Amino acid sequence: MPVEFKLPDLGEGIHEGEIIEILVRIGDRVEDGQPVLVVETDKASAEVPAPVNGTVLEIRVKPGQTVRVGEILMVFLREGESEGVRPPEKPAAKATPEAGVETRPPVLKEEPQERVAEIAPKTTPKAEAQIDRAPVAPAGAAEGPVPAAPSTRRLARELGVDLHHVSPSGPGGRVTPEDVRAAAEGAKKPAAPKPAPEPEQRPLPSPVAPPLPQFDQIGPIERTPLRSIRRATARHMALSWSQIPHVTHMDAADITDLEKFRRKYAKRAQEQGSALSLTVFMLKAATSALRKFPRFNSSLDTNTDEIILKHYYNIGVAVDTERGLIVPVIRDVDRKSLIDLGIELKQTADKARQGKTAAEDLTGGSFTITNIGPLGGASFNPIINYPQVAILGMAQARLQPVVLGDENKNQIVPRLMLPLIITFDHRVIDGADAARFLNTIIESLKNPENLMMVM
Repeated sequence: MPVEFKLPDLGEGIHEGEIIEILVRIGDRVEDGQPVLVVETDKASAEVPAPVNGTVLEIRVKPGQTVRVGEILMVFLREGESEGVRPPEKPAAKATPEAGVETRPPVLKEEPQERVAEIAPKTTPKAEAQIDRAPVAPAGAAEGPVPAAPSTRRLARELGVDLHHVSPSGPGGRVTPEDVRAAAEGAKKPAAPKPAPEPEQRPLPSPVAPPLPQFDQIGPIERTPLRSIRRATARHMALSWSQIPHVTHMDAADITDLEKFRRKYAKRAQEQGSALSLTVFMLKAATSALRKFPRFNSSLDTNTDEIILKHYYNIGVAVDTERGLIVPVIRDVDRKSLIDLGIELKQTADKARQGKTAAEDLTGGSFTITNIGPLGGASFNPIINYPQVAILGMAQARLQPVVLGDENKNQIVPRLMLPLIITFDHRVIDGADAARFLNTIIESLKNPENLMMVM
């Protein structure tokens, strides 16, 4: 029986995505788990895997099209089955014997590859987000695709685990890598509590904003849709700016000795596949400060009037890409050496710029670092990544004349100075705390040996 492959529930409050690339053609044979589409959501680009072994019968979408969860993307013919048994899209009207009308659904003929999605209606019900199930399923297992990321599917194949027999613990019934490993070990993993859903990031109403002028009456204009990453950024920034009272504190760190230290070990790190950028050192320095000032690593629950202190250090790092600003998360920074962080940060940034960041790579952050330095600029005001309570900004490091000594004995020397900016939620953090937090980071960067580099 042909299988109508619908856009599955992608989790994390995602309801739609844009088709970026179609990886197969009509008539191609596919295997279960093989990527067939690339879909870009508000959070990231992701490969969508085929749900069955079989042949591509229809392709009902095209690049650039926006589809919602539950809409049909493709139709597959299962391996070894005939397309002649396909049921009609809608219940056929019952024909009377006198009318002589055959009630059996017509047999579909093979269509050329140029025709896409002309056989069936282009609008489908949105209520169901699961793929049609086959009439026969293995005992004890549900037929059809299991919600899981492509990386989780690959892990399952490597460990020989049938995803249909794995108890999911992720949001929306998604199977996580931990679920697969637990199933492979034969252990019954206790059901993890489902995380609270993230607030839907809709643009907040602006009742006082006047309507826009008729720009086309003034001169030529062009309208460009606000899509994908840019749309998500716009919504998230509006949410953060409207909900959090932002305050910014600035200072500068003398990184003259740190730069010498970085250059000394750069080649050694490169031999191990790592890149000792300034951001790598900042990840360690920030983690040290977060341990000392835990409120910077928290969130505010306004419903219960509680501050949620997080005992993990997952730091988001803003990456500039052609598709907009993306903030993938480096997890467990406190448990990794500078060499390990250099490797992971480079791989993470490369994935983001190639559009290969998965949705799960963008969640779970407790603090954020953004570095505008490579592009220039003496300072800027970063916006907090809601629901976090602080964000650390880095501007361009420059040689500056610095007075060393006191009023009795001093000298002016050139030093490499790094502007630092900490923006914080004034409901949770006071200005004095921000100054102490930044001073801790400045002291760590001033004495690089304190970062305890593990080569």
